[in-house]
Amino acid sequence: MPGIVQRGLKQGLDVTWSLGKVIFPITLLVTVLRFTPVLKWIMEWITPLMKWIGLPGEAAIPLVLGNFLNLYAGIGAIVSFDFSVKEVFIMAVMMSFSHNLLIESTVASKVGVKWWFVAGIRLSLAFLSAILINAFWQGGSELAQYGLITQQPDPEGYVAIALLGVKTAFMSVVQLAAIVIPLMVGMQWLKEKNWLNLFSKWLAPFTRVLGVERNASMTLVAGLVIGLAYGAGLMIQAVKEDGVSKKDMYLSLIFLVSCHAVVEDTLIFIPLGIPVWPLLLIRLVTAIVLTAIVGFVWNRTTSKGKEATYDHTHSSI
Repeated sequence: MPGIVQRGLKQGLDVTWSLGKVIFPITLLVTVLRFTPVLKWIMEWITPLMKWIGLPGEAAIPLVLGNFLNLYAGIGAIVSFDFSVKEVFIMAVMMSFSHNLLIESTVASKVGVKWWFVAGIRLSLAFLSAILINAFWQGGSELAQYGLITQQPDPEGYVAIALLGVKTAFMSVVQLAAIVIPLMVGMQWLKEKNWLNLFSKWLAPFTRVLGVERNASMTLVAGLVIGLAYGAGLMIQAVKEDGVSKKDMYLSLIFLVSCHAVVEDTLIFIPLGIPVWPLLLIRLVTAIVLTAIVGFVWNRTTSKGKEATYDHTHSSI
C-alpha cells in the first residue's frame, strides 16, 4: 500500500506541475487584464454580435469575463444587470460550453491536441446553441430573479490588482493539486488492484457508442464529473502508460470540451432562476451526438484508407 501511495503521489505532483505551469501565468495575466482597457475593448468589439443570438449589448460583459476567467466571474457580471430568464439561459448555455477558454484550451493542448481546435469547438457550440435557443424558444420573457448572489468589490490600485492576480493564480494551482493528487493516488490504487479493468468493462457500451476504446474511459468519467483540466491531467497519464491512440485522445477531448464538470457547472446556475435540467441535457446530448458523429466519420475514413492501401498493394503485385 505505501508503494501505491508513493507512486500515485509522484504522478499527481508531475501532473500538477505540468498543468500548473500553464494555469498560473494565464490566470495571473487574465485577472490583471480584467482591470485594464483590454477586456473593455473586446466587449465593445463583441457587442454588435449580440443581436444575432438574442442578447442585449450588456451581455458581452458576462460572456467575455466567463470566457477569459471562469463561470463565477461570468455569473458575478450577470447579476449586475436586469436580464430576462431567456437571456440568462442563453448566456448560461454559452458559458457552459466555452468558459475559462484560455486555461482549459491550453491545458488540453498539453495532451497533444491543438489549442485552437479545442477553443474552436467550444466557441462554435456556444454560438450555435445560442442561435438555436433564440430561434426556437418563445418563452422566458419574465425578469430573472437572482436569489442571494452578491457582487464582490473590485480592488483599488495597481498593487492590489497585482496581489489579487497572484493570489487567484496561486489558489488555482492549490485547488488543482488538492484534486489531482488524491485523484492520481486513487487511480493508481484502482489500477494496481485491477479495478480499472472492471470499470472499463462496465463503461464499454457507452464508450463503444462514442467510438472510443476502453482504455480512455476513465478519462471521460473524470472529466465529465470533475472538469476538463482534471480529465486532461488523467489523459496525460493515460497516453504515457495505457497507449491511448490519437483518435481516442481527440474523441475524448471533443466529448469533454462539450460536456465536463456537469454537476458543478449545472448547480452554480440555480441561483440565477433559470431551468437547469434543460441546460444539463443540452450539454450531454450535444457531447454524445457530436463525439459519436466524429468517431463514425473517423472510423469510416480510416477503414477506406486501409482498403485503398490494400487494393493498391495487391494491384501492384
